[in-house]
Amino acid sequence: METFESLVRAEFAPKNVYLNTASNGLLPARTVTALHRAVRMRAEGTPLGPLYEDVEVVRASFARLAGVPVERVATGASVAEYGGLIAASLPAGAEVLTAEGDFASLVNPFHVRGDLKVRSVPLERLAESVRPDTALVAVSAAQSADGRVADLAAVREAARTHGARTYVDASQSAGWLPLEADAYDFVAAVGFKWLLGPHGAVFCVVPQDLGGLTPLLAGWVAGEIPWDSCYGPVEDLARSARRFDISPSLFTYAGLRTSLELIEELGVAAIQAHDLALADRFRTGLAALGHEPVPSPGSAIVSVPGLGDRQPELSRGHRGLQPRGQPARGLPPLQHPRGRRPVARHPVRLNHATRRRGRRTERTERAASPSWS
Repeated sequence: METFESLVRAEFAPKNVYLNTASNGLLPARTVTALHRAVRMRAEGTPLGPLYEDVEVVRASFARLAGVPVERVATGASVAEYGGLIAASLPAGAEVLTAEGDFASLVNPFHVRGDLKVRSVPLERLAESVRPDTALVAVSAAQSADGRVADLAAVREAARTHGARTYVDASQSAGWLPLEADAYDFVAAVGFKWLLGPHGAVFCVVPQDLGGLTPLLAGWVAGEIPWDSCYGPVEDLARSARRFDISPSLFTYAGLRTSLELIEELGVAAIQAHDLALADRFRTGLAALGHEPVPSPGSAIVSVPGLGDRQPELSRGHRGLQPRGQPARGLPPLQHPRGRRPVARHPVRLNHATRRRGRRTERTERAASPSWS
């Protein structure tokens, strides 16, 4: 019987110290195999029907991880795409409440509308800042910049009290933090970070009544019977969230299918316990060196102010970290070297000690390469 440790060791073999899952998750071995198989199908002229089937398998897998019926899950390419649909559904003058410094793909669609009132407050004050004229609260479950985890339960209750809808970006949490998408109106998440898939896929969970969204991006795949909807206007849109799909990047879903299978095999609860333990050990080691990470209890993301300028040096030493502005961001992946534990010394050595084992740990230095969601 395979254990968490044996599965991780079989799937991950990075050639360098990798602490950057919050930007790009490592691809499991099975995912690389699936991608090669999909590419060969195209190269050999094999019918691509199985690749379209992968999309539906992936949709169902994410629905299970999110705890919602599969009919509520749409698949697209970017978080901003779904933010645009939500923004377009709001009446002119509606107030959208966001957290200061949240990720651009989440907040920008509401700003570019031009006729919405977007109000930003500190993350810790988000729930208390909901008021009767708030139409929507939009927030990331875990902050991309520093890993702080939102009090989503408080936000949900405050929104319910004032009749506001909720929109959660789970891009930095789906895969390591249990997701209860049914508790919110809209939830979006990219597939290439903690879900360990290739770039090119995003999920959006919508309400059972479809949330009043207009499928502005609908093409043939949004039809109730897609292959009967290829020409002319789509006369019969899907009667599920699939009406908000866009044409899929088939290679991406071929790989993502196996990535999500691995996450379901490992279990989100086990991944969470593993990631948080590594992140806490990392924080302890940093503190011993005189570096104070941004407080982010319960988060797998570690952000350290003042170390961003060391990212090029660490990259030359084969340490994969993520620079964001000034702080350095690091996240322990899903791995430990056989028979060794990370030592609380220099962050580089700690990272080096976590090099070979396939686990999710990410940000320690957030300063250079951008993270897209």
